[in-house]
Amino acid sequence: MSALEQDLAQYLQLRRSLGHELAEAGWLLPSFVAYLDAHGSPTVTISAALAWIHETSTGSETTLAARRMMSVRGFARYLVGIHADTEVPPLGLVPHRQRWRQPFIYSAADIDAVMVRARSSIASPLRAATYDTLIGLLAASGLRIGEAIKLDRSDIDWTHGVLLIRESKFGKTRLVPLHETSMRFLAEYAALRDDVQPHPEDGSFFVSLTRHRLCYAVVSQTFRQLVDTAGVGAAAPAAPRLHDLRHTFAVRTLLGWYRAGEDVQAKIPSLSTYLGHREPSSTYWYLSAAPELLALAARRQHTAWSAARPGAQP
Repeated sequence: MSALEQDLAQYLQLRRSLGHELAEAGWLLPSFVAYLDAHGSPTVTISAALAWIHETSTGSETTLAARRMMSVRGFARYLVGIHADTEVPPLGLVPHRQRWRQPFIYSAADIDAVMVRARSSIASPLRAATYDTLIGLLAASGLRIGEAIKLDRSDIDWTHGVLLIRESKFGKTRLVPLHETSMRFLAEYAALRDDVQPHPEDGSFFVSLTRHRLCYAVVSQTFRQLVDTAGVGAAAPAAPRLHDLRHTFAVRTLLGWYRAGEDVQAKIPSLSTYLGHREPSSTYWYLSAAPELLALAARRQHTAWSAARPGAQP
């Protein structure tokens, strides 16, 4: 077995342990690795990937070339964590209909910029505070936007610092603990809200200027304006979305665990429960959605395999 064949076996084992079947990749990639070995390439390069796809295409295919490239991209993103000279083929190199949208991962500076924009550009003090607090809550908790809009005043346990998320996606109800800093910002918003709007039309925690619960369409449009005018994600392939704050929370949590040396697989079920996922496999998706996470997982897997090989240093 060549070194690349060993890398491929470890890659497939890692991805399958994270809940991915990879049936097509398991069928396509051995041929690609054999091509690399035959041409003396120690790792993935863009030119080798294109040459392999061209060589194995029949001319009558409609989507297989794009699926071959998709499989190569996944393997290359894994290899980056092991071989520094690996080249990851960019999206769009082989045209295809994208099956899923790459999430935009906000940096801390991105989130701060959007929140500052809310405070500085929205004329109404209550509305400015509403969007500033709402965006901060989404970033700090990973809540779905619908869950945050649906929050009632009675859903907040001020004593224990816990939110009650009622009958969310899949009809699940869960408790979401928050850091004391987040609770303090919620309390400051609540005090301003009660002062400006002492007689709301309903019991919603976040209120509009009409004293009603926030409307998703308005929130989405306002967030889009704040992101655009703050210049966040201007060069991104797809415009950052509200839901990407949830993706960012999950990815940053997993990155923190990896960097701290935590047993990520053991902790993922707790993150899955916190996020309100139906099953942990939905949470495992983030490991492959963010290249940095996949690289960290690859390095840990490679270290484990190296330690288990005969003659490995203790």
